[in-house]
Amino acid sequence: MILTTVGTEPYPFNRLMSWLQVLVNRELIQEELIVQYGSCSVWPESKDCFADIPETKLVQLGGEARLIIGHCDPYWLKWLDQTSKPYILVPRSQCYKEHIDDRQIELASNLALAGVPIAWSPGDLVRFLYSPRRISRSTLMTVANETVKRSLKKGR
Repeated sequence: MILTTVGTEPYPFNRLMSWLQVLVNRELIQEELIVQYGSCSVWPESKDCFADIPETKLVQLGGEARLIIGHCDPYWLKWLDQTSKPYILVPRSQCYKEHIDDRQIELASNLALAGVPIAWSPGDLVRFLYSPRRISRSTLMTVANETVKRSLKKGR
């Protein structure tokens, strides 16, 4: 099973939902797909999709998942690490009105340099679906902390 969650941001992440729909339509995702779509206005058809999933249920699903797809949020990284499952991160972008700034793009760029699976396109998503991996918590936290420090120095 693949678990996808985009949190409860007030900004829709329709781009990721559209990518998932394309992969389902092309049968590149054939296993069970559970999606927490938050404020998105589109989501994959005929799949288990929910605006919100209670935290206890999310923890349960995370433990059962083969792979987790999520947005590139620093708080989300901590949760991902607790699941010990492979994951793919997809950064929200300000240019698509998915967030108020590009901090997720900045974090994703730094995480990608450390080998974290970041999907910048549907093709990246497919590639990581077929060869999932996870990076250690220490690597994630080091990169996330350094990114935050640099952002603070820039006055963001």
